[in-house]
Amino acid sequence: MINFARRSDCHITGSMDNKMLTLLILLNALATCLSFPQRCTQEEAAIGRCRTPAEEGPQCIEMVLGYCQDVPYTHTTFPNIVGHRTRQDLEMGAEYLLLSVINGLLKGECSPDIRILGCSVLAPRCDNGRLIKPCRSSCEMLKKSCIHAFEAIQMAWPYFLDCDRFFVGSEEGCYDPLLELREKQEVALANISDGGLSTVIQFTYHSNSQMFSVLKKTASKCSHISQTYSIGRSVEGKDLLVIEFSNNPGQHELLEPEIKLIGNMHGNEVLGRQLLIYLAQYLCSEYLLGNERIQTIINTTRIHILASMNPDGYEIAASEGHEYNGWTSGRANAQNLDLNRNFPDLTSIFYNRRRFRHFRSDHIPIPDSYWMNKVVAPETYAIMKWIRTYPFVISASLHGGELVISYPFDFSRHPQEERMYSPTPDEQIFRQLARTYADAHATMSNNDTERCGASFANKGGITNGALWYSFAGGMSDFNYLHSNCYEITVELGCDKFPSEEELYPEWRRNKEALLSFMESVHKGIKGIVKDEHGNGIKGAIISVKGLRHDITTAEDGDYWRLMNPGVHIVTASASGYSKQSKRINLPRNTQVGRVDFVLKKVPREPSLDYFNIPELDSYERFDPFNQFEQYSQRELGEDGEERTEKPWWWTYFSQLGMSAPTWLLRNY
Repeated sequence: MINFARRSDCHITGSMDNKMLTLLILLNALATCLSFPQRCTQEEAAIGRCRTPAEEGPQCIEMVLGYCQDVPYTHTTFPNIVGHRTRQDLEMGAEYLLLSVINGLLKGECSPDIRILGCSVLAPRCDNGRLIKPCRSSCEMLKKSCIHAFEAIQMAWPYFLDCDRFFVGSEEGCYDPLLELREKQEVALANISDGGLSTVIQFTYHSNSQMFSVLKKTASKCSHISQTYSIGRSVEGKDLLVIEFSNNPGQHELLEPEIKLIGNMHGNEVLGRQLLIYLAQYLCSEYLLGNERIQTIINTTRIHILASMNPDGYEIAASEGHEYNGWTSGRANAQNLDLNRNFPDLTSIFYNRRRFRHFRSDHIPIPDSYWMNKVVAPETYAIMKWIRTYPFVISASLHGGELVISYPFDFSRHPQEERMYSPTPDEQIFRQLARTYADAHATMSNNDTERCGASFANKGGITNGALWYSFAGGMSDFNYLHSNCYEITVELGCDKFPSEEELYPEWRRNKEALLSFMESVHKGIKGIVKDEHGNGIKGAIISVKGLRHDITTAEDGDYWRLMNPGVHIVTASASGYSKQSKRINLPRNTQVGRVDFVLKKVPREPSLDYFNIPELDSYERFDPFNQFEQYSQRELGEDGEERTEKPWWWTYFSQLGMSAPTWLLRNY
């Protein structure tokens, strides 16, 4: 008897009688055993057949993969869930290579979570001859938290982490590969005295991916009062990510005012970006710790924070660093456009028509010439749509290069005059908003504070924009003339890119000012305009006698009108309804007054006054020529395929002679 064996658990036997027949049987049995490394009986070998994995089940082998040594199990099996037949096949594949470099690609974000979850698919758990798949819920939770990190580097979510395809539900006997990791994290948090409620703010600069990570994690930690959402993408495809705080995130609440804070409009003016990242962490942490002031702000106000309006420009500035950054390096976006000169020039329209008696200085439509004659940056387009979507009441745009608060108008009423006092009809309101921030800042309102070249002596740290220097196409003027929003520009200091050692002192100087500014939205009056049946009237006009600037009601008929203390006559009107006026006395110590209106339906002839209320369809006319859509279309080659420049990380995979992992390319 001759025994052939490939391994101790697979024996093939045969007889030397009838040599040719026996040899054929033995060779066939040997080939079958080499193809399927499972146990064969003598009877099966005699007829040249071994059982397949599907018939006998997977064979558990010891986990020896270097990048999967910290998974919560010790044995795996092949073929794996995605089809690699052997460990060698897996180690030579792009999937395993991705796990080996993912920590560096994502700059430590979502690590080791992504790697462990990937191992649960590529080297799945095997117990007692049974392959156990990971839970779908684990995949979905991690994808929700980490998808932005992949988007930040223009990488698609890996196909082998498809939550529906390779993961199963608990009813199918799954396991959570991240449970042990989360338990360790919870133990670490439990060692913190406040139970992990507070946030340790790192006063360092954040890359774009780190910024996205911090904001996402903050929203996840305070999910009952916070969420993140994107308003669009930059030229290079980076998310314009907003974090929102409200006691009902994602929803507009009746009579609750909404505010926005914007940083990094100029990519090299980076302090505002950092302050808003810190502010988001601070609001979350202090709310959880029971800070009554912070809880009141969030419970009564809907706050939207866009830390970086120009992430492309920031990358240029950050590549040079604070020691070498020039005055303008990274200021513009990736199209070399100054975003604070890229908005529609509605101020010129205001100046040209202000002599007409019935001309309104609010909700001025965007002229068609803007879309035809100007290159509209995607960042500008996103901000304009954002302003038109939410009923913002006040806003602050954080800049650098001076230490002063600037307010509209930014464009001089005489275009040839570069420095000319050019007030809006709401000059006193803007001055009060500017004073609120400047007076709460540690040094801004002090006339003895060293400035950065401009002369603001005896102005207390505030100035009319056009009196400082005039420019057209600014964001603050656009806010005021196109919407209900009053925006100030906060110049945070002389150094546009301060050293990291200055970040904590700057946070201390500005924290109270940021909080006071947010609280200042609760000034003036608010109310609801309804019809006789109690239904809110959208787009009703709220006018104040003596002020040639009106505001309009939001979707449900609610409004907010900033006003200084005193006696005012307020009128509500709407097309097809009678007007109603009320005389109100707003005491100095009143936080905000409530003034409601009920309008009666009446027949109304259409107005023939061209300079009266802009027609609704004229105001709603946005991007009428699909200019932005044309700009956004992908460039196609002669073969009809999209021409795309491969991302920087593509070289990790393209130079190793393996099959190109096109599944990592977005929109492939």
